Amino acid sequence: MDRGPVIIEAAINGNRTKEHNPNVPRAHAELAADTLAVLEAGASIVHNHGSVFGDPREVADDYLAGWMPVFAERPDALLYPTANFGPNGLDFEHLHLLAETGLMKVSLCDPGSTNLGGVGPDGLPTAGIVYSNSYDSIRFQMEQAAADRVGPSLAIYEPAFMRTTLMYWRAGKLPAGTMIKFYLSTDRGYMGAPFGLPATRLALDAYLEILGDCPVPWAVSVVGGDVVASGLAEYAVEKGGHIHLGLEFFGGDRQPTNVELVEEAAALCARLGVAVASCDKAAAILGLPRA
Repeated sequence: MDRGPVIIEAAINGNRTKEHNPNVPRAHAELAADTLAVLEAGASIVHNHGSVFGDPREVADDYLAGWMPVFAERPDALLYPTANFGPNGLDFEHLHLLAETGLMKVSLCDPGSTNLGGVGPDGLPTAGIVYSNSYDSIRFQMEQAAADRVGPSLAIYEPAFMRTTLMYWRAGKLPAGTMIKFYLSTDRGYMGAPFGLPATRLALDAYLEILGDCPVPWAVSVVGGDVVASGLAEYAVEKGGHIHLGLEFFGGDRQPTNVELVEEAAALCARLGVAVASCDKAAAILGLPRA
């Protein structure tokens, strides 16, 4: 296949607990060990959630406790956190604090809002949260990423997220190093209820139609499923895209490790005759300003 290397991003825990899968890393030592292992297996970028929320300094320190052993062995590592849920809602000051260390080259921005929740006994969606990112908040996140010279990873939960992203691109305001991730949801969704577009080729095609001639690198993810076993990882690679996976979103009858999921994606790339991107190569593909 005539295309460049594939970026494999591993989201290694999210809100998953050991009750969901005993292989989910939670403690700092587990996070460091799992991150090093998935990097060795072929991951280009690693995303994790911490265990502390609230004070931005404490949140940043919590991430660094799991990251510093990684950077000691892999100074090329591309690691980034999730948003901080403070007393007044979403807060992003910890991203600036982490960028100030010079270690974090990748960041995040979720350019839209959606409902995320579970399913009640009656089969109807219930509880959960409104994951809310106003236009003003999105502007703040984009401007902060540009000022901090980090490349934001944009999670696309719903088509409107993509429409907003394109407005920034057309205005020349997307920060350097941006990556787009299309989150396709199974019926399991993230917290039990589905959201956005389904995990099908037609849904990915719809997102690619919206993307149009925008040259920003993109990846496909299956929330509540298996991006490789579904065939969507292969389809994305054939279309020129990249792969997002990991225990944060995995859903199925087995309990794999993050390493196994990365190895399966790497094996797919080998079968297709496509190289897997190293961290340095991923930084070059994205055009990360700190690389």
